[in-house]
Amino acid sequence: MNERTVAVLAGGLSHEREVSLRSGRRLAAALRDAGLDVREWDMDASLIERLRTDPPDAVAIALHGGEGENGSVQAVLELLGVPFVGTSAPACRRAWDKPTAKAELSRAGLGTPDWVALPHTTFRALGAQAVLDAMVDRLGLPLMLKPDQGGSALGAQVVRERSDLPAAMVSCLAYGDTVLAERFVVGTEVAVSVVEDGGDAHALPAVEVDAVGGFYDYTARYTPGAATFHCPARLDATVLADLEEAALAAHHLLGLRDVSRMDAVVDADGRVQILEVNVSPGLTDTSLLPIAARTSGLDLGTLYAALVEQAVARA
Repeated sequence: MNERTVAVLAGGLSHEREVSLRSGRRLAAALRDAGLDVREWDMDASLIERLRTDPPDAVAIALHGGEGENGSVQAVLELLGVPFVGTSAPACRRAWDKPTAKAELSRAGLGTPDWVALPHTTFRALGAQAVLDAMVDRLGLPLMLKPDQGGSALGAQVVRERSDLPAAMVSCLAYGDTVLAERFVVGTEVAVSVVEDGGDAHALPAVEVDAVGGFYDYTARYTPGAATFHCPARLDATVLADLEEAALAAHHLLGLRDVSRMDAVVDADGRVQILEVNVSPGLTDTSLLPIAARTSGLDLGTLYAALVEQAVARA
């Protein structure tokens, strides 16, 4: 039996706490099945003392949102010299801030929907309606409004009518101080996960998402039956190859490590439009990375046990 001890971090205080706990429970069970000694720890004030007095061989992060993805927890683990599965703190910060990540992707020639990001103070200083009108004039309708940071589509809304913009903006600002407005791309929504094996990154099969309500929001993500998944995605081989290439390019460009997930839309012309890249993919029963791993014939526990070994080897 593998004697490795692994602490699975889940929970925390972000809006995505409940989803994180579900991911953590599933990951812990999978790692136990793979023969590892697993501890399930919440991210709270006892964490640093636990890491110092009862250090695991490595930490597996199943945190979503907030400190779990913005590099804060990763920075603390780096300070303490604790090996962990996942991306370094600086790269987490780059990927976490959606406008920053989109700017890097765009500069590298990767497709991403046209956008503008504006803080709440801009709407207050210049007049919300005037700014919203300028956004519509520039980006058109429909628009996707989302917080500039965060995940699980919390606060994200598709706005099809100009009159619906103010209410959508208020809802969005409940989850962050800056609104990211994107041109809404009609097409096939897909996710491509990337995992590293011995330093070589490879893409898992693309997962196509067909949400019952037409928008892959929080409810559709975590309610069984609210979305249908097809893996591999029902796209032609050329587009699937383009998706794989884009996911790997984004993974390397943003400096990500071990595991990531690219969310994208393939438009009517077959072009890949990257929406965002996640450093801590969900691992719940309805999450996309486990679906892709299963299609590849990979066991989730075996996959993450290998990532744990990589983390230990880096140390």
